[in-house]
Amino acid sequence: MDNEQQKMQMQTQANIQSSQAAAESKMQQIQAESQAKMQIEQAKNQFEIEKMQAEANLKLQLMEREFQMQMQLKGVEVDSLKTREQDREKAKDNRISLQNTQQSKLIEQRQKDLPSINFESTEDTLDGFDLSQFEPR
Repeated sequence: MDNEQQKMQMQTQANIQSSQAAAESKMQQIQAESQAKMQIEQAKNQFEIEKMQAEANLKLQLMEREFQMQMQLKGVEVDSLKTREQDREKAKDNRISLQNTQQSKLIEQRQKDLPSINFESTEDTLDGFDLSQFEPR
């Protein structure tokens, strides 16, 4: 009977140890799965961070390119305005010069009692461009 009792105790102890080992194995498996899930989540988060950084870099490059293009466009506009203003000033200077020349001729005409002066151009040329070459032959 003592022997049987001892066998039973040993059997019970073996069962307890077996269930503890199974529980410990199950716990390790749960920990491993949890750790794997955490690593997957960390990898996903890291990927999202890298994706956002890449997107931010691309946007920054695009903004820099747009700024450069806007500056070039503004430069062209400013140059155009300068050229137009210079052309206006040059035309104004030419008109004033012509007016002064005509005024001088009129003063000379009055002083010398000369016949009237026609200031309209008698040439059929535009800036040295002769229109006669376009007449039919």
